[in-house]
Amino acid sequence: MAGRLTTRRKIHRRNDALASAAGCGETRLVDEYFTAVNPPIQMNNVSAPSLEFLDVDAGAARRRIAVRRRAGGGPGLFWLGGYKSDMRGTKAEALDEWAAREGRACVRFDYSGHGESEGKFTDGTIGRWLEETLEVFLRFCSGPQVVIGSSMGGWLALLLVRALKGRATADHTVQANVAGLVLIAPAVDFTEQLMWRQFPPEIKRQIEEKGYWERPSDYSEDPYMITRGLIEEGRNHLLLGGLVETGCPVRILQGVQDPDVPWQHVVELVSRFARDDVVLTLVKDGDHRLSRPEDIARLLAAIAEFH
Repeated sequence: MAGRLTTRRKIHRRNDALASAAGCGETRLVDEYFTAVNPPIQMNNVSAPSLEFLDVDAGAARRRIAVRRRAGGGPGLFWLGGYKSDMRGTKAEALDEWAAREGRACVRFDYSGHGESEGKFTDGTIGRWLEETLEVFLRFCSGPQVVIGSSMGGWLALLLVRALKGRATADHTVQANVAGLVLIAPAVDFTEQLMWRQFPPEIKRQIEEKGYWERPSDYSEDPYMITRGLIEEGRNHLLLGGLVETGCPVRILQGVQDPDVPWQHVVELVSRFARDDVVLTLVKDGDHRLSRPEDIARLLAAIAEFH
């Protein structure tokens, strides 16, 4: 086991150089070696944790958030899914099954307007989903946690760390803390950098005049409803304009073939980390989801570093 960990560290050091040479064959060699050393994990049937609900906010803003919590030891795992994703997806289920086998606690939930939670998707904003993330973390987590964020969940993971630091500064009691971050194709500032600034004038005009634009999706028959509120409120949470400090190790997995979050965007994010221990792993043939068996094995290996 010690030899395997040493080998993985060497691979990561090689990947640091790939940020400037993502098209070279070295990435593929890394992937083949990783898969050979860490073969895809076979998932066994594991009993699902019971479904619980948490009321967030009050009055007209109240929404019931669906949560699945698995009891276990630490560090616990806290899953943050992506935009229009839910907690029953491939990566989230694999994470929960791994936690069950390893005796680790695991908490996952659906943002409002997603999955089993209440609320309208079109009411969603980064701030609204961050509020739900913070409330679930404070209510259901205790002790050190590894926060795993996919796509939009990667942005929310970094915002969660900042919010928790703010509570600690304000002398609020927090029973849980973030011991590490594992980010998968982190879509930091996506509402501004990957949406608004990339939209042509006609789409911007439609969002401003109608309040929304129906964006075709590669992952669903239903289009993504991009609202004016999502874009405008997202500007309150942008991170790429300054330095990012989490105070914990950060592991990032990114597909070079990702059409939604370009690998260059993630390299830009990495450059913003001031003092944190950050490792970026580029998967040359990886897409946005990174949900193949070998991708799941790589994700679980990254999480297993925190023990």
